[in-house]
Amino acid sequence: MQNYEGMTPFWNDLFPAVKLYLLGLKVLLVQLFSRPFSLPVMPRQDGKVTIVTGGHKGIGYEVVRSMAKLGAHVIIGGRDEQEGQAAVKRICEEHKEAHVEFNKLDLASLQSIRQFVKNFKRRSLPLNILINNAGVMLVPEGHTEDGFEQHFGVNYLGHFLLTWLLLDKLKDCGKHDSFSRVVSVSSSAHRIGKIRLDDLNSSQCYSAHGAYCQSKLALLLFSSHLHQELQRGGFPVSSCAVDPGMVNTTLYRHIWMPLHLAQRAIAHLFFRTPTEGAATVLYAALSPSLEGDCGGGYWASGSREMTTPSTFDSHLQLSLWEASCHLVHVH
Repeated sequence: MQNYEGMTPFWNDLFPAVKLYLLGLKVLLVQLFSRPFSLPVMPRQDGKVTIVTGGHKGIGYEVVRSMAKLGAHVIIGGRDEQEGQAAVKRICEEHKEAHVEFNKLDLASLQSIRQFVKNFKRRSLPLNILINNAGVMLVPEGHTEDGFEQHFGVNYLGHFLLTWLLLDKLKDCGKHDSFSRVVSVSSSAHRIGKIRLDDLNSSQCYSAHGAYCQSKLALLLFSSHLHQELQRGGFPVSSCAVDPGMVNTTLYRHIWMPLHLAQRAIAHLFFRTPTEGAATVLYAALSPSLEGDCGGGYWASGSREMTTPSTFDSHLQLSLWEASCHLVHVH
């Protein structure tokens, strides 16, 4: 969409918004006429270490809660220490043997991400599972500490750097009969996203809806390219992306006001619960059936799904990867 002189932010955002809300309506109808995925019994995770970004609320909280119950040592990476510590307390009260902790991690700050990884590596802990869950949706136009558009910076680029810096740990801990896993929470919104390599910051014609969709497509492209690179290198690590569906969380508080009021009224009837939304994330992270070469791909409702043609574009994957390395100063 061209940035015509004199166009207001509202009109810039209108077309991407309409596309996203129509897609959301379609997803809601599918959810209405299908049963939510029920997570099978998963194996114990004693001795394994998991990092979950944004694990203090919503889907992330349910993922942390379930993994702690299975015996994993779970580290919540989040920006709000008060909320993070409160989540840890609730889980530990529910499961007396739970091994859960909160570590400060602001995905809007490259320095914070590097410090988080530095602190983690200093402890010489293993790392078996990384779940890139945290995200923002339709937030007002703004930039991260390092000058990146917020959706692109938080949802995608922050997770790109975090994964990159932790890859050596994941490789070291993976075994050929027990792969380490990277699970990135994407969205069906990736289907209408577009990657503009010459304007990843969405500065030419800003649309919150368009920027959100771009960030979720970028996350899927990254996940796919990472998995292929790991396979080519023979490393015992897999990478996949998950669509949890439309889940009743606070993520929707920035949608258009009339729709927000409607969403609040119908969410408990038509949206999935955070527990239901977490089911496929947990399945991708823990299921023995996804071991080794069976990992990877894009998952929704407990099944591998096809995505849009652009997600299979190897040139686009590589170009985005190289651009991301440049932006976060890694080689």
